Amino acid sequence: MEVKELVSFYINETSDTLDVTFRLLFDKEDEIRTDQIDLDETIGFGFDFDSKNKISDAFGDEFEDEFSDGFDYSEDYDIDDDEVISFLNEYYLVNPKKLPKSELF
Repeated sequence: MEVKELVSFYINETSDTLDVTFRLLFDKEDEIRTDQIDLDETIGFGFDFDSKNKISDAFGDEFEDEFSDGFDYSEDYDIDDDEVISFLNEYYLVNPKKLPKSELF
């Protein structure tokens, strides 16, 4: 089981989930898989996709205190597709029962 293509991903701040759509190596071109993974679970695998945490961690607490003017700085942090693919490969290797079934696209 290996992720062939990351179709889309989104950090859903409302539900604190990583929403992903992807294909595995053995999936056909008209098949996709969709999942929502708690951001807490990603941290357990060494991946912190919570963009708010990454911004404050990158600049320290002083950044958050100094610039808490209501602007959403999380848009400034880009999450690399390869990082998401690496996480998904590791996550589903450890949790094969959580692998979503393929659906027609």
